[in-house]
Formats: sequence, structure tokens, C-alpha cells
Amino acid sequence: MTLQILIIDDDEKLGALLCKYLADFNMKASASAKPSEGLKLLKSQNFDLLVLDFMLPEKDGFAVCREVRSESDIPIIMLTAKGDLADRVVGLELGADDYLAKPFDPRELVARIHAVLRRGASRGDKVTLLKSGRLVLDLQKRTAMLDQENLDLTTAEFDLLHLFMQRAGQALSRDQIMEALKGAEWDVFNRTIDVGLSRLRQKLHDNPKDPEFFKTVWGTGYMFIGSVEKKNE
Repeated sequence: MTLQILIIDDDEKLGALLCKYLADFNMKASASAKPSEGLKLLKSQNFDLLVLDFMLPEKDGFAVCREVRSESDIPIIMLTAKGDLADRVVGLELGADDYLAKPFDPRELVARIHAVLRRGASRGDKVTLLKSGRLVLDLQKRTAMLDQENLDLTTAEFDLLHLFMQRAGQALSRDQIMEALKGAEWDVFNRTIDVGLSRLRQKLHDNPKDPEFFKTVWGTGYMFIGSVEKKNE
């Protein structure tokens, strides 16, 4: 099956080069130099993955990522010419699945596309629903609900919650979490894990002093303590 890739990057030469290069790897790429044009394409066609540049005319990549993520769960790889760690972290927190710093070897982009799509495919296993009391995780729709109300989770937060619910009752260290998720969003620095767990706890209204879902295991890491029911629907 040919993968459909959308590239939004104001460097038209790079866009044309990537379209030609990706064709050799069974990927049909469409390139747009303007966010407005790229967003129209995204709404009118079915794409498997979006490659999104950070520096863009009209609006920056953060704004585009936020807009895309509000309507779609399409995997996103962000490109940045900056080496600023903060830019990468912000992009990932907005819902990007991976990032790649310019200049880059096109072969690395191909590898990252395959890696991101493999992670997405692994989520579509036989189990489609994970339930823990008031909390329901829908793996097909990639949605989470608490007391029948939608939780606004980033891609990274959803993946983190999915991992812990899959391994309920197991204490996971930061290294184990990063190894299990195998995503750049957790490779930035270990502190990202702590921040991610803290935000998840806030969104779940989980009191660390009297936890319903997450427990801090001192000297080790974290544990999901709620009982989890796995369903196929």
C-alpha cells in the first residue's frame, strides 16, 4: 500500500526534493508552501502522516499543529531549523509525534515516518477499550473519558496513559517508560516523564496524597494502581 504523506514547508525546493525521494519508498507525497493551502489539502484528502515545518509564513508550525490536532489524530513529524530544546518540547506537547532538526538526511525522515506509523499500528491491537472505574480509554478513536466526559489529552499524554493502563500494577522507571514508548517526546530529557505524569494527574483529578490511578513509587518511578478491564468492541 502506498503511503500518503503531506508536507507543509515554505522551502519549495526541499518539498519537491522530498516528494521525489519519498516516491522511492512507496510514499506519495504532496507538498504545500503555505499553511492555508496545506490545511485545505488535509481536509480534502486522506493522508497517513503530516510532515510540518516550524518556521512558516501566515502562522508558525505550533499554531498549525494545534489546529490540526483539534480536528485530527493524524501522525505529525515536525521539522525545525532550531536546536532549541524548548521548541521541540512545546511541539511535542501540542500533539506532534516526533521531530527532526534541519538539516537532515532524507533517509532519517523515512526511518522516522516508518517508526511513527509502526507505533500507531501497534495501538490498533485486539484490545480496543481499557476501563478503570470512571476512566475509559478508547484505543481506536484515541480518546479518553472520565465520568463520561472527554479528556483533552495530547498525543504524548494519551500514549503515556495507555502504557500505564496496559501495565497496571507494575512499577515503571523513567528508563522503562522511554524504552516502551520509543518516542522522541520522551527522549528529550527525563524530566518530561515527571511533567507528563503531573499533567495527567491534574486532568484525571487524581490526588497524589490519596491516589485513584497513579502512585509514585519512591526510588523506582510510577505505578497505575487502578484495576483495568480490557475489552474488544
